[in-house]
Amino acid sequence: MELKDYREKMDAIDAQLLALFLQRMETAAEIAAYKKAHGLPVLDAGRERAKLRALEEQTPEDLRDYTDSLYQTLFELSRSSQTRLLGVASPLTEAIAKALKDTPPLFPESASVACQGVEGAYSQLACDRLFRRPNVFYFASFEAVFTAIEKGLCRYGVIPLENSTAGSVNVVYDLMQKHNFRIVRSVRLKVDHNLLAKPGTKLADIREIYSHEQAISQCGAFLARHPEITVIRCENTAAAAKRVAESGDPGAAALASRACAELYGLTCLADAVQDQGSNFTRFICIAKKLEIYPGADRTSLMMTLPHRPGSLYQVLSRFYALGINLNKLESRPMPERNFEFMFYFDLETSVYAPRFRQLMGELPALCEEFSYLGSYSEVV
Repeated sequence: MELKDYREKMDAIDAQLLALFLQRMETAAEIAAYKKAHGLPVLDAGRERAKLRALEEQTPEDLRDYTDSLYQTLFELSRSSQTRLLGVASPLTEAIAKALKDTPPLFPESASVACQGVEGAYSQLACDRLFRRPNVFYFASFEAVFTAIEKGLCRYGVIPLENSTAGSVNVVYDLMQKHNFRIVRSVRLKVDHNLLAKPGTKLADIREIYSHEQAISQCGAFLARHPEITVIRCENTAAAAKRVAESGDPGAAALASRACAELYGLTCLADAVQDQGSNFTRFICIAKKLEIYPGADRTSLMMTLPHRPGSLYQVLSRFYALGINLNKLESRPMPERNFEFMFYFDLETSVYAPRFRQLMGELPALCEEFSYLGSYSEVV
């Protein structure tokens, strides 16, 4: 036989498979109607386990893993279809519907906003992109910002989440596991690190550079060209600029935003010294209350999945089955649970789409722990 003949044979098999798949889904719909009439749940885990065991016994040993994957996927699709047909509402989908109804049509122009650092910090610059007239309160740490939101000290908080060159802000992802909050908007901010010093200072005079550890990592090439300079980490780029301004040391400089030069009376010795010209940081705006503003097309979730093979695949296959794009997948170790992880997902889907509501109704059942962080739009 030629390759063409094998392909024709495969096409004929696929035609049979498709016809049988459609027949299987029609039967699943009939089962859904029966379950609805008799008040039965969609998932029958015992039935699925028994079915898999029976199929394994009928399958050659070298193909059992493939058969298992195939039928796990078929079961997922069947459950998804049945859930949609039953129109099962969940507390989460009801909360989302309520938020869509109760949230004002416009994002507020003015509000009390918590930021980490001091005036001139990149968090404050991101805040100015999100709000026209923010009332900014500064806190010493990211955890203090989360706490301020939880306790109602501020309505919103602005937190850096990831950088295009340095990657995720891991401490923020760890804090997200500990605190209750909702994401209501995000913004991407172009970040340029500048070498700032007191007026009259020359680059040759610099002996110490202060900055945040992420800014330092983003300026590695520049710093490598000046091995004679000692690099000192501090809590924030704006705090570094303020420290230089207030110090009596003529050999001190800071890596910070150009806005800090104006704020603290410093001069710029070198512009945009970061390694990559396209250097963006993504910030999230968090709140205590669930708010979903019009145009929301991004959703963030956190999940703890069962510690067994295929649990992450089950979630990912559900995204695929519903045609929902996954923008980000991040995992972070869970404190006090050895070698177990919290998974963070960013999904690209309109909050108004029926497939979004279906997904939110189905996902919690696949997880040990599930957190809906919010649906929102991103300012670019």
